[in-house]
Parts: sequence; structure tokens; C-alpha cells
Amino acid sequence: MNKKIVLLLSVILFTSCHFGRYVTRLNANITDHKFFTNTAIAKGEKSFHFQEKPTAFTVNVNEDRMSLDERLKETATVSFLVIHKDTILFENYYKGYKEGDISNIFSASKSVTSLLVGIAIDEGKIKSVKDPVVNYIPELKDGDPNFQKLTVEDLLEMRSGLRFKEAYLNPFAHIARLYYGKNQLKQFKKLKFDYEPGEVHDYQSISTAILGMVVERATHMELGKYLEQKVWQPMGMEYDASWSVDDNKNRSAKGFCCLNTNARDLAKIGRLYLNNGTWEGQQIVSKEWVLRSKTVNMDNDCYQYQWYTQSGRDYEDKNGNAYTDSLSAVNGAIENNYKNYYVERKPKSVNEWRVNYCTDNFYAVGILGQILYVNPENEIIMVRLGEKSDISYGRIFMQIIDQIENQKKGLL
Repeated sequence: MNKKIVLLLSVILFTSCHFGRYVTRLNANITDHKFFTNTAIAKGEKSFHFQEKPTAFTVNVNEDRMSLDERLKETATVSFLVIHKDTILFENYYKGYKEGDISNIFSASKSVTSLLVGIAIDEGKIKSVKDPVVNYIPELKDGDPNFQKLTVEDLLEMRSGLRFKEAYLNPFAHIARLYYGKNQLKQFKKLKFDYEPGEVHDYQSISTAILGMVVERATHMELGKYLEQKVWQPMGMEYDASWSVDDNKNRSAKGFCCLNTNARDLAKIGRLYLNNGTWEGQQIVSKEWVLRSKTVNMDNDCYQYQWYTQSGRDYEDKNGNAYTDSLSAVNGAIENNYKNYYVERKPKSVNEWRVNYCTDNFYAVGILGQILYVNPENEIIMVRLGEKSDISYGRIFMQIIDQIENQKKGLL
């Protein structure tokens, strides 16, 4: 290799700490917690355990039918859990993983960071979602003037207006610097804005990264330790966890990505939200916060306070005919009992319309298919953790829900 190229690569590696990490790790992986510095999260003295009633589920694969377990063996799944009314109906582990093994849940961590924001507000440590972020991170006052306008709620709703791209395959992109970098605050201070805060909804990990620091500054605790004290131990998590931080010197938690836990304990976060913030008689976070987090916000792409509500699109009526005008699309939405919807003309079409809708089902999700899914109507919680997102797990969830409903009706 040309000596000049070798020299150039050496300079890059030694002057860009995040690039060195990127090169050695190549791609983000569920085992990254083994390499990153982290905050230990200890379980408490008592653990909450779900009941167990093993149940067989089947799923459609093309035109065939096969067991859920056999289907999951074909995928990159490492754990899959189905809970109905506090009873585990299905639980299995793959790729050598066991019940207590932890892995990075990536962006599903964002929903947990939101939970901690809610608790900090309940405690008065964060006064309001309308508070300017600079109240908690005053160093940002020296950056772009728009930081003065940026509020906690702008971050929660992914309406920061910041110039930040989620380009995961580019080692020099914002997200690579954030994930592999060693000083989050230094990165925050350099950021510029493309829009006024609050104007445009744009999913950006940087918003949650800043939120995590807001919680840490407001509580004077590392994010992982605040989680341990307010959630992990009071809720009887069964296993220790950890939250990766930027480095040993700064110890700023990566609130956007890097809570490391297992399927059972992640499911308990779903149970907390299913029960409106109450855990075995104790109000962990206010009911108002949970309702705000899981009540559909159609103006924000079915995304609210770092949680998604399940969305879909409907292009045809029950007879298989395309919606040819707005009225027929509205009638279709009414026939399908959609609670939250709007209709619009299909892109690049003159006379075809579609219904965009959101359901009451809500979920947290990570880039490699880490999913915490809650179906409130049937009190169902499902968790899928894996090495990559390789098939439509949403379809599998819906098939499982249908089978549970049919079992209740005595049809199976």
C-alpha cells in the first residue's frame, strides 16, 4: 500500500476517536455494550415475575403455515416474548442467548429516556416540557442562537430543527460521531439548525441524546443510576442492566440508543405504560405523562414523546376497489372503525386516494429490530430482540393477537 495512504489513514485513526471505533467495530451491534464504557444498573432485592402458560402459535410464511418457534429460528432473532394479562405465553431464545443475557436495545432506549424525563418532571427537577434546554445545558448558549428557543418538548416530539442526518453507513456522518464519539457535549455545541425549533417533525437521535443530558443535569445523576433508582429497583427487574456512556471522563449517557437489557425486563416497561404508569400500586410516573406518550398525535406522524403508535395505509374498500375520491376514502375509514385518520390523494395519482391511520397499539423500536410492542385492547405485550431487522415482525405480532383473540372466543 502507498506510504502516503497509510500515513493518511493513521492520522485519521489517531485524530478522530469515533472513526477508530467505527473501523474496529465496522457496524453497530447488539454486543457493543461489551466494548463501550457504561453505567451499571443493579436490580433490587425483590423481583417481579410474570406467570407462565406455554402456548403454541403459528404464523404464515408465504403460502405455508409453520410454528412461531420454527419461523424465528430462521431469522436473526435472539429473544422473543409474548405476554397476555401478565402471563408469558411464549418465550424463547436463539443464537446462544439465554433469558438473562443483555443486549443493546438501540433506539428503543429513546422511549425509556422519555420515561425518565416524565419522572423528573413529576419530581419537579425539570419544571416543564416548555423549559428551554439551555436552562439545563447552559453551555449551549454559546452555540447557534436557536438553542435559546429549543425546548424540552421540541426534543420529545423530534421537532428540534437541528441539522442532523441519520446516515448510518457513513463513518463521518452525525450519527456515527454520536454513537462512537467520546464527548457528546462537544458535539452538541457545534450543531446548527435547519429550521426554527418546533416547526418540522424529523426523527433525529440527537434530540434524545440532548434529552438524556437534560435529565442528568436536572437530577445530578447519571441516566443509568436515575433509571436504577426510579424504575429498575422499584419495578422488580429480574436482571442487572447497563447504559453505555460516551467515555469514562465525561460519563454522559447515550440516551438515544444504548440501554442494555433483556426481553423480560424490557417487557416490564411495556406493562408500566399499559397500566398508565402504575406498578403494583405505586405510581412510577404520572398517568398524564403516559397518556401523552401513547395518545395518537396525527400531526406528528403518529409519534409522541419518543413512542410510536402503530400506523397503516388503506388504499381499497372492502370490495377491493380503489378509493377514487376523498368521500369514498372517508367512508372506508368509517367502515373500518379507524379512530385516528386522515385521507389524501396518492402521490403521482389524479383519481386515487388513501387513508392514513393510527391505531391504539404503541411501541418502542430499535434499528436492528429491537421491538417493545403493546396492544392495550387485549393486554398483550410482545418483545423481539435480534441482530438485525430481517422480516416484518409487525405482521407476526398481528397474527399472534388474532390467535389470542380466537382462543378467548373458543375458536382455536
